[in-house]
Amino acid sequence: METFLFGLATFAIVCASPGPAVLAMVTTAMARGMGAAMRLNLGLTLALGVWGLFAAAGFGAVLAAAPSALIGFKVGGGAYLLWLAWGAGCAAIRPASGTLAIPSGFRAGLILNLSNPKAVFAWTATIAVGTPPDMPGLAWLLVPLTMVATVLIYAIYGLIFSRPLMRGAYASARRWIDGVASGLFALAGLALMRDGAFALARRS
Repeated sequence: METFLFGLATFAIVCASPGPAVLAMVTTAMARGMGAAMRLNLGLTLALGVWGLFAAAGFGAVLAAAPSALIGFKVGGGAYLLWLAWGAGCAAIRPASGTLAIPSGFRAGLILNLSNPKAVFAWTATIAVGTPPDMPGLAWLLVPLTMVATVLIYAIYGLIFSRPLMRGAYASARRWIDGVASGLFALAGLALMRDGAFALARRS
């Protein structure tokens, strides 16, 4: 049981750590409120659940052994993050106030986490540390429990950053916040595409 709980805690820490998904939750909550943030939350969580099922079925090892597929995932995921960066950047240069110009609904969350190949490797590591060697079937129980934890973690972010104080801060510093979001999305996208390019160069 301790091993199982350690795996659950490991994934919760990874989920709560700053990254593209958390950035999307924070900016969506400030720009569009709790309702939009929760729709994004459900999409992000469902995508992580899909990756979790793949990891429990051993897909992580398959993906690692198929470099062409992995490179494609990295390039595609990086391109999507750059597209989010473009949307946030366009919002930052507009003088008129408005909401963040990036997708923020259920489908956006689904695409954001499905396009991140690092998720399946995070899951593979979580299952490795959270599943006792003599009870491999617990991996299938770990997935739904971590999905519940993911919903709660993202909901906490949404609740905090959708408060009137946070939304007021966004309204008064919208262009700066959108600009920072654009830069962070761009850095994450370029890093993912760089990994794909390096992997492709090693194969050549």
